[in-house]
Amino acid sequence: MDPLFRIHTGLPRESPGGDVFTRQAFQLLPCLNAPRILDLGCGPGAQTLELARLTSGPITAVDLHAPYLERVREAMDAHGFGHRLTCLRHDMAALPFEDEVFDLIWCEGAIYCIGFAEGLRRWRRLLAPGGFLVVSDLIWLRPDPPEALRAFWAEAYPGMGSLATCQAHIREAGYRPLGHLILPEPAWWNYYGPLEARLDALDAQAAADDEALRQTIDRERREIAMYRAYGGWYSYAFFAMQVPRPEPSPDASFTVGRSFTIGEAFHSHFLGRDRS
Repeated sequence: MDPLFRIHTGLPRESPGGDVFTRQAFQLLPCLNAPRILDLGCGPGAQTLELARLTSGPITAVDLHAPYLERVREAMDAHGFGHRLTCLRHDMAALPFEDEVFDLIWCEGAIYCIGFAEGLRRWRRLLAPGGFLVVSDLIWLRPDPPEALRAFWAEAYPGMGSLATCQAHIREAGYRPLGHLILPEPAWWNYYGPLEARLDALDAQAAADDEALRQTIDRERREIAMYRAYGGWYSYAFFAMQVPRPEPSPDASFTVGRSFTIGEAFHSHFLGRDRS
């Protein structure tokens, strides 16, 4: 097995976060009941399960690593949500879906794979008018980081931006920003705690001649050490945004006395209203 997957397979999550933070990010959106959800880079699916608890619509989970999708399927089945789940092994940079087929795209800790601005641009076409996108990504909290930290992230994630640059990308991609949530320190240890325990266990197993595994373990330990030393300089942040609905034309006519079904009224109120 690839050393990175040997380390990460079986961990509860693949980025800083937690159920409480997924819920807080979801609360940046207007009320949603049964949105068609696309969970991109789902990993082992902690957030997939939480989104299933928060909504009642269908969820499509996408990842390139088949064992992650198997774990998502097992968790959703175990909690009675399996009938709502579709799993797809695919590259998030070249998704096979038609335009405007989702009401909510969710991507926790995975947009870095193609870059923040690029992800926003590529995925916009998949959202129905008035649909929502929520992503979390690594950002700088302060300018002029220490050289050791700057050099580490320049190699590990050269596209890492600031809060302001991410907000600018959101507007440039044609979304309406709804808010953001900067993750606190406990969110990091929800990820790093189990990861560090796994590294400790593998230290005893790594043969002296398994150089690829040894280098990967050292790189993971270095990342954790960077956060311990410089965690105040950067964090993950959730960003929530909406695809604007088209403006009605000035000569649009309206039918007087038209009756609405319960379903139409629900869709209009919960999926169509703007958040001011």
